[in-house]
Amino acid sequence: MDENFKKKLIVRELKIDDYSDIAELELLCFPNMTGWSRDQIESQLKIFPEGQLCIEYDGKVVASSSSLIIDFEIYGEKHSWDEITANGYITNHYSEGDTLYGIEIMVHPKYRGMRLAGRLYDARKELARELNLKRIIIGGRIPGYQEYSNELTPREYVDKVITKGLYDPVLTAQTSNGFTLKRILRKYLDRDRQSVGYATLLEWSNLDYQEEENHYDYSSSRPVRLCCVQYQMRKIDNFEEFSTQCEYFVDVAASYKSDFILFPEIITTQLLSFMKYDHPGAQARELAKYTEQYLNIFQKLAIQYNINIIGGSHFVEEDDTLYNVAFLFRRDGSIEKQYKIHITPNERHWWGVQGGENIEVFDTDRGKISIQICYDIEFPELSRIAVDKGAQIIFVPFCTDERHGYLRVRYCSQARSIENQIYVAIAGNVGNLPNVENMDIQYAQSAIFTPSDFAFSRDGIGAEANPNIETVVIHDVDLELLKRHRQSGTTLNWRDRRKDLYEVKYKKNKKNQI
Repeated sequence: MDENFKKKLIVRELKIDDYSDIAELELLCFPNMTGWSRDQIESQLKIFPEGQLCIEYDGKVVASSSSLIIDFEIYGEKHSWDEITANGYITNHYSEGDTLYGIEIMVHPKYRGMRLAGRLYDARKELARELNLKRIIIGGRIPGYQEYSNELTPREYVDKVITKGLYDPVLTAQTSNGFTLKRILRKYLDRDRQSVGYATLLEWSNLDYQEEENHYDYSSSRPVRLCCVQYQMRKIDNFEEFSTQCEYFVDVAASYKSDFILFPEIITTQLLSFMKYDHPGAQARELAKYTEQYLNIFQKLAIQYNINIIGGSHFVEEDDTLYNVAFLFRRDGSIEKQYKIHITPNERHWWGVQGGENIEVFDTDRGKISIQICYDIEFPELSRIAVDKGAQIIFVPFCTDERHGYLRVRYCSQARSIENQIYVAIAGNVGNLPNVENMDIQYAQSAIFTPSDFAFSRDGIGAEANPNIETVVIHDVDLELLKRHRQSGTTLNWRDRRKDLYEVKYKKNKKNQI
């Protein structure tokens, strides 16, 4: 049999193992542009794998396409490629959106003429139908324009291509596949010299689209209710007293229909008030023996009260090393954890705590969140990385002994909220444990911070507790408002970062992985 008959075209989801083929394809298709990095492809596959497609022929990837889902009304018709793709990482992917946005299609020059682009467009259309999306939008390059830029305006060039007076390898293919021209975009992708920075905005409408009753439009909100516990440290006689006190606050938060409740850092040190110990280091390791009971009680409370719990933090011993760990207890019973990365001098001196290695972002039923324990919020790189991974809310359980320490946490939390255009919730301990080393006094004023702009609360403070009393603070944050603010705020801190001058790089580490 002829070998050519054994070769098959396979349209499938992209895999990270295809990266070398993708990098080669990028060089052939766009020789004068920066190609996909491995980190970008990994991020795309992690966030929206079904939107990353390729065509395999004879065991080799010869064409590919990338996409994400957005709420198109938030971005509107004037946007750039970097903005709509979160710089290629698609961390702005919104599964509840109504639009599939195509961000790139590549076809190996050797295999053009085999209708590979058409197959990828058809696969995108089928995906839009399966996901009941209203439309597909693409920002299309016009690579043939460079040759005519001295004699034709972008509009004149596009008109000639649409009326078949000129041929453009991208625009001609797109209009042939059922896409309608909506607008010409300026400064869409400045590094695209062939298109002189211009692009066409095209749309394909899904005629099978069915409006859902719970679909959010541009004017809607997506509220998330947060509850921060300002927890009073007091002497107790056993673990049951501790669990009763925690359940009281969970009950309060749930009765107000909160989506999240945040407890303070090292809340379980209250248990030390009934424990005997020789020195603080032994004391902390003795406390770690309560890990299973701590996990069980908070997991049970999360399920019973139907609420997501950030259970403050707790000392955990692993391989003879002591860590300060915050746990997320989802209301479905699943548990995640975030190790404290930056350890204070006091934690090292009194307890021998060591720092963790990884920055986590957690998917929840009410958005993506990050947890940064106390001192960690004072290092802006962590928040940059977390928000780059899609975090919309950062929870900060903290424990500070006096006002200066508290203000460091507060001011840095507000700064992280403004510079990343996110919400930050903080919760701390009050009261005292006179017989517990390094926990004798506490100072806190728990709060929920917002970006500082007209659409948000005055002074960028959604809500705050009175200082140094046991209480809770409850406030609704709006994730839809957050998205709109990133597009139309008075300042656009997240978008306007000078990535041509600086960037934050994350060194991945397998240590401390669950």
